[in-house]
Amino acid sequence: MAKLESKKFDSPDETVNIGRGKVEVISLGGFKVRKLTLQPGWRWSEDVKPMAKTESCKIPHLNIHISGKLGVKMDDGTEQEFGSGDVALLPPGHDGWVVGNEPAIIIEQTPT
Repeated sequence: MAKLESKKFDSPDETVNIGRGKVEVISLGGFKVRKLTLQPGWRWSEDVKPMAKTESCKIPHLNIHISGKLGVKMDDGTEQEFGSGDVALLPPGHDGWVVGNEPAIIIEQTPT
């Protein structure tokens, strides 16, 4: 049985750099929660695609947007922008980029 516990992103369990972005990971009771800090100019197709080796992001994301703006374009051409307070489900098959000059800060959950 899981116990009551908490952690802070000030001391993440893991930090991964993704080009002009940073992913901080906290693990609690079998769950992983990630905080993404994506700098202006960050774009999945430039910063992550070379590592992922896929044409678009194939991982679904459930995002809670804290600040900044993220643009997303699906493989079918559908586009949308997300900002502070938005909760968004991004299905597999998308590109994403920071809109404007403010970092995009996102809390996300993925199946992996």
